[in-house]
Amino acid sequence: MSLMTVPNLTIGSDHHLMPVIGFGTAASPPPEPLLLKQTVLDAIKLGYRHFDTSPRYLTEEPLGEALAEAVSLGLVGSRSELFVTSKLWCADAHGGLVVPAIQRSLKNLKLDYLDLYLIHWPVSSKPGKYKFPIEEDDFLPMDYEAVWSEMEECKRLGLAKCIGVSNFSCKKLQHILSIATIPPCVNQVEMSPVWQQKKLKELCKSKGIVLTAYSVLGSRGAFWGTHKIMESDVLKEIADAKGKTVAQVSMRWAYEEGVSMVVKSFTKERLEENLKIFDWSLTKEEMHRISTEIPQSRIVGGEVYISKKGPIKSLEEMWDGEI
Repeated sequence: MSLMTVPNLTIGSDHHLMPVIGFGTAASPPPEPLLLKQTVLDAIKLGYRHFDTSPRYLTEEPLGEALAEAVSLGLVGSRSELFVTSKLWCADAHGGLVVPAIQRSLKNLKLDYLDLYLIHWPVSSKPGKYKFPIEEDDFLPMDYEAVWSEMEECKRLGLAKCIGVSNFSCKKLQHILSIATIPPCVNQVEMSPVWQQKKLKELCKSKGIVLTAYSVLGSRGAFWGTHKIMESDVLKEIADAKGKTVAQVSMRWAYEEGVSMVVKSFTKERLEENLKIFDWSLTKEEMHRISTEIPQSRIVGGEVYISKKGPIKSLEEMWDGEI
């Protein structure tokens, strides 16, 4: 396996460097720990340096073990060459619980600090209840002021180099900006050729916030996934014309939109394929076709809002009707 170089984006006032492609660890069901560890080591050998996790994914511990092994084996020179993102889960999104939550994540990951710590969803749930899916009766409105203040404390304490949010609509992002002393530097959201987030992308750009796309390939195989990207006639035609895969076209589109992305694969071939998007480009006509000819539809439900009863009304409420 040859080492490939992944470009960086600069995030936050500290100008921290974030690789534009991150290795995602969210899977349903969660990956076997040994499989995840070996895949992470393979990914590092290929050139991946950005790894995305969350307590919700049940992958922090095996990821931490893999990263420690990578350093000890000399696959990377030091921890500072890695970029690690984790997230604040809904049950810990309360005043007094944020700093203990990041400390648990750091212990699981065997790290002294995170490069990026995100509020996973713009909702809270009953403290101490980590069952997933979250029961409808356990959802609570978030005290944004208290939670964001403690996110800022995580940065001040050196537990996180950068802080941000995930799954925040324009309205909720603007609310955080209105109360923040340290503004969020990243908003990680669903974004793909079939859900292009044009309004949110423009807002983030105007505020100096980096947008990170997940489900850029549709999250096939997960219970919230879709085949609409891989089966898009527009993307297939562009891929065929360029001698690329639909996945590569979708990722190249995201890169040319100026966003970073988190993608997941547990096979070496696809891990390598996903990095081969930087030595070619889409034409203006191809970008225009993707922008105008692909029907837009959000992946129904998202990961947090699906309970055993099916999608709950909170989804549209939490996205302020921007479905």
